[in-house]
Amino acid sequence: MPSAEYRVSPADESIRLGPLSIRFLATGAETHGTLALFELIVPAAARLAAPPHSHDQYDETIYGLEGVLTWTVDDVPIEVRAGDALVIPRGAVHRFDNHGEVAATAVCVVTPAAIGPGFFRESAEVLNAAGGGPPDGARLAAIMAHHGPKPVPPPQG
Repeated sequence: MPSAEYRVSPADESIRLGPLSIRFLATGAETHGTLALFELIVPAAARLAAPPHSHDQYDETIYGLEGVLTWTVDDVPIEVRAGDALVIPRGAVHRFDNHGEVAATAVCVVTPAAIGPGFFRESAEVLNAAGGGPPDGARLAAIMAHHGPKPVPPPQG
């Protein structure tokens, strides 16, 4: 039987993305590409600047641990509370906010592991470089194009 090294939270990388805290627990490197797993913490009353987006290469499952996150999926608002799971299939347009009075924590599972910490690291660099002002939209669009999420423009009119 081949020997393997087993570790708790093998990726264990935390990334600060604006007000969000993202902690990767496992990436495609540890799961042979089958999934990526990360913890997401969204502060209270956080209306996020992230655009609605979709992705064609992976499904995303959100499992609520604390607080309430409001996910809007294909224009339908869905509240994810502790113990709730929401499956966002490939191609669905989605975004999220925390309208609550307490921080919300969720675990996100991406299958297969088509996105990982690199996307969030690169996005954080652009946000940090903006110093609280508007980020470089062209650079963010290039990062999204490289890693797979497709921003969806707001409706006209």
